[in-house]
Amino acid sequence: MADTIEKNVTRGGQFLVKETKCEDIFTPEDFSEEQLMMRDSVKEFVDKELWAHKDRFEKKDYAYTESSMRKAGELGLLGVAVPEEYGGLGMGFVSTMLVCDYISGATGSFSTAFGAHTGIGTMPITLYGTEEQKKKYVPKLASGEWFGAYCLTEPGAGSDANSGKTKAVLSEDGKYYSITGQKMWISNAGFCSVFIVFARIGDDKNITGFIVENDPANGISMNEEEHKLGIRASSTRQVFFNDTKVPVENMLSERGNGFKIAMNALNVGRIKLAAACLDAQRRVTSNAVKYANERIQFNTAIASFGAIRSKLAEMATNAYAGESASYRAAKDIEDRIAAREAEGTSHQEAELKGVEEYAIECSILKVAVSEDVQSCADEGIQIFGGMGFSEDTPMESAWRDARIARIYEGTNEINRMLSVGMLIKKAMKGHVDLLGPAMKVQEELMGIPSFDTPDFSELFAEEKGIIANLKKVFLMVAGSAVQKYGPDLDSHQQLLMAASDILIEIYMAESTILRTEKLAKKEGEAKVQEQIAMAKLYLYKAVDIVNQKGKEGIISFAEGDEQRMMLMGLKRFTKYTNNPNVVALREVITSKLVAENEYCF
Repeated sequence: MADTIEKNVTRGGQFLVKETKCEDIFTPEDFSEEQLMMRDSVKEFVDKELWAHKDRFEKKDYAYTESSMRKAGELGLLGVAVPEEYGGLGMGFVSTMLVCDYISGATGSFSTAFGAHTGIGTMPITLYGTEEQKKKYVPKLASGEWFGAYCLTEPGAGSDANSGKTKAVLSEDGKYYSITGQKMWISNAGFCSVFIVFARIGDDKNITGFIVENDPANGISMNEEEHKLGIRASSTRQVFFNDTKVPVENMLSERGNGFKIAMNALNVGRIKLAAACLDAQRRVTSNAVKYANERIQFNTAIASFGAIRSKLAEMATNAYAGESASYRAAKDIEDRIAAREAEGTSHQEAELKGVEEYAIECSILKVAVSEDVQSCADEGIQIFGGMGFSEDTPMESAWRDARIARIYEGTNEINRMLSVGMLIKKAMKGHVDLLGPAMKVQEELMGIPSFDTPDFSELFAEEKGIIANLKKVFLMVAGSAVQKYGPDLDSHQQLLMAASDILIEIYMAESTILRTEKLAKKEGEAKVQEQIAMAKLYLYKAVDIVNQKGKEGIISFAEGDEQRMMLMGLKRFTKYTNNPNVVALREVITSKLVAENEYCF
């Protein structure tokens, strides 16, 4: 079965060692008519119900968050990923990403409520539940009659999720478990109907998942709402379980399988979080463009000032790159799920394995897009100047809401280390051949470089060559680090962080180049000059980051001749033959933004 899938779908992490053709990736320009209609209906809901009442979310109107969620349920938006037999729309992974993308841009409060409910609140039952559990709970969750929450984090168990102290004790008659413990940072706690709770049975190595209905008479109590920097109207409470009785049939999956459930839920949560940061960037960029066009200083609209134009170009470019990479990965996951189902695997198993296959890409996207949305909001404030600091404009709330994205679904530091760690594990299992390509890079370093002038007549010919060279940088740094430290590499966190930044920039830059190449072939280069400029600008910045992080990594573990050779290799692999004029590239991008008065890509 695996062999058949292998022929049809690229495996997770293989982007690093396998050339991808632009025809083989999915882009936002490939949305179907049905997907575009879904996008437009979501935008209409968001503009009418969320954006128009943004002040209510900022004033901690938890009831409005709840009522908005009910309206989303009535429209079917809470059941997009739920199979039809359980009351959902049964849409594919790309469509679920699309809904998550466009429903999340107006306010982080609603975005968090939506993500917690549809993802970690509903999905564990859909993917791990028995038939009886799914029939009992999922239709109510898909319709918005009930809301879900997810109880994993504890005061002593954050990033180390499996270290929780909450206990589950089986009753003498064997009919129920008594759960006792404290959970914190529980999104949707204030209005949820059912919890996914993780607890430890006896001295089990791993935690176990349970479906627990929210009944205060059953030993469930909560603290008041947490007062937070952002996502102010997202209900966030501590939840206490005191001898809470849970029927044995409400155990989720098998005993000791809770850690696996939690990790797989996080994989999906990471790529969905990337999607949830995209429309926020579009909205912030559009608002910044509008303001820059209207704001007059020195008798001129500030949109004509180079310092402002530079910011707008970078904001749009990062948003475009985030879209490119997120939907590329989403379709890879969707294709992997379809391939497994075609081989006879159940939908549950196919979806679990499909997402798990691309866990590396999920972590990459989570880090890259969450950091870009923060940068975007920060520059949005700067363009608005003093007004940006005021609650009367949408910038300061966007900035506050963006900050949590770098923390939840695993901190960005954890995800950076995970992305490299998972890639090395895949290599050791033989799922991705890193050793062969790494050895070739070593041989290339020892050889004499070619001084031939390549043919750069085709669009992106040089850029694609540079992407291939950036992959060599990663293989050079990571390969040498694995050789030097072996299993102890995990303890060299700063080196792993540097390697992960190289990995992230490769995936994001390549996705942007491939999307634009595909678009240019379809529309003609003349019609997509701005997208070409964004792809080149993103790569230029990526090369700088790879250069910096590569040098940092090499110097941290190599000495003498080895260090000199690797630094020479780094210089060779990050060299442009024709340096792009980044000021000119930004001008092309910003001219379009200013003329359209919004993010228009």
